Amino acid sequence: MMIFETLDMAIRAVAANKLRSALTMLGVIIGVGSVIAMIGIGEGTKRKSLEQLEIMGSNRISVMPDWGRGRGGDNNDSTLRLSDVERIERMVPHVQLITPVVRGRGGNSGTVKFGGNTHRTNVIGARPEIQIIENARKMIEGGFYSQEDEIMQNRVAVLGYEVYSRLYEGENAVGTTIRIGDQPFEVVGVVDYKGGSGMMNPDDQVYIPFNTAAYRLLGTRDRISYITAQAINSDLMNVTLDDITKVLYSTRRNASGEALFRVFNQAESLEAIQTQSRLLSLLLAGIASVSLLVGGIGIMNIMLVSVTERTKEIGLRKAIGATRGSILSQFLMESVVMCLLGGLLGIILGQLGVRFVAGLLQVPPVIDQTAILSAFGFASVVGVFFGLYPAIRASNLQPIEALRHE
Repeated sequence: MMIFETLDMAIRAVAANKLRSALTMLGVIIGVGSVIAMIGIGEGTKRKSLEQLEIMGSNRISVMPDWGRGRGGDNNDSTLRLSDVERIERMVPHVQLITPVVRGRGGNSGTVKFGGNTHRTNVIGARPEIQIIENARKMIEGGFYSQEDEIMQNRVAVLGYEVYSRLYEGENAVGTTIRIGDQPFEVVGVVDYKGGSGMMNPDDQVYIPFNTAAYRLLGTRDRISYITAQAINSDLMNVTLDDITKVLYSTRRNASGEALFRVFNQAESLEAIQTQSRLLSLLLAGIASVSLLVGGIGIMNIMLVSVTERTKEIGLRKAIGATRGSILSQFLMESVVMCLLGGLLGIILGQLGVRFVAGLLQVPPVIDQTAILSAFGFASVVGVFFGLYPAIRASNLQPIEALRHE
């Protein structure tokens, strides 16, 4: 019963100074809300990265030119060529599928038109193997272009889901003719929605045969943008990466012996992103925790002011029989009530923050229950820790001196 009476008195004391209590709780509210929001956004980013890995395939390999180490110009040592693809095919046994890729974006080569609709996108020139390498097997219309289309340099195209949505707005696309730049292409298929964002969004792409892109649309011929391949399985990934590096290094290095290319797999890229995301989340959560501590110091200061303001009240209560323990528990309870109330409001703020920022970043909003419990528990500890000194100070006041206080 004593606990409920103490709690009731604490709530009344907090409610008696609404504005001061609200300002005092602000640090706790921001601290708890920030901890929940930062951890939630970090977890959402992690899940998004894992989804992207599943979409792209964990055994996918990319070989990119390292332009920073080349000489410049069309004959740049960094420029990958068809001969590099042929050497990898011959000399790296663990590569199951491989295709050269040329990419056009912007200008005429990346502008796609159908009827009155125009969309600027990534035009990917690649062999039919790209369908399996990029995990684009599921089609909502038609199918992928064939090896015959590749050999004959046919003007055929497969649309990513976003391109299809922008140009056709739900109408049938297969059999229609689009224009890429100033050239007509027949649509033979539409890839189902995969999910993604940014410059290399897998839904915002148009696939066309490599030879068609290299010799009829872009004019790149044997020069390629990058190479993408698939290892036999993910267990052989490291061996495959090493073998590709050795094969290309013999001809793709500068005078200093530095490789003019980069070989990596999607899992490595996403792991690096996840590591950065975790570090950033921990850093921001640490900053938010400092905000909680600052909020706790603010509560201690206000409680000390409250003890000074209520010195006569304390003396009167002691004079009529209140014990040191009851005085201590009353002021300690006030501190805890403010921290817990601030924690509850912080949880609400944090959940709203997660949803808002996740929407901006296009990642799934994750409300981490462990983070909520941890932040709420930390707020309780802050309330006890920073409320203890003012409560002890109040309980140690002598009745006679307290009653004389002006």
